[in-house]
Amino acid sequence: MVQPFDEQPGIYTVTSGYTGGHVENPTYEQVLTHTTGHTEAVEIIFDPTVISYADLLQIYWQQTDPTDAFGQFQDRGDNYRPVIFYLNEEQKLTAEKSRQALADSGIFKEPIVTKIEPAQPFYEAEGYHQDYYKKNPQNFALNHQRRAEFIKKHWEDFNA
Repeated sequence: MVQPFDEQPGIYTVTSGYTGGHVENPTYEQVLTHTTGHTEAVEIIFDPTVISYADLLQIYWQQTDPTDAFGQFQDRGDNYRPVIFYLNEEQKLTAEKSRQALADSGIFKEPIVTKIEPAQPFYEAEGYHQDYYKKNPQNFALNHQRRAEFIKKHWEDFNA
């Protein structure tokens, strides 16, 4: 999820981490046990005068399978569930409107199951998780092949 946001103007930082659980400062190994309640997420610090929250949502939708509640592509489990976090009521309403527009678009035949939830404390992931796509480009490409195929299938014609 980092790369598509990292490449946009107006985005200061994209940080990989964990949120929504009941353990403070969890490790990746702890999150993988599915016992901490955390979801893997990215924290995006951005300039809203350059890129809007609605723009970020559009990028998000085109990177996930919003119809799969049990993970994303090769990453399976509740810690990979599709969810959008919001900081305030305006962001919540924007996210709900965006989700409804996607549902109404007909791009997906299955229901949109992405949750929209208030932001919880965010814990930065270990250093080896940050900028993974830059540090491990071959492994990143191999592991994200299914995502790339999904994006091409669902969004290529839409973005043309």
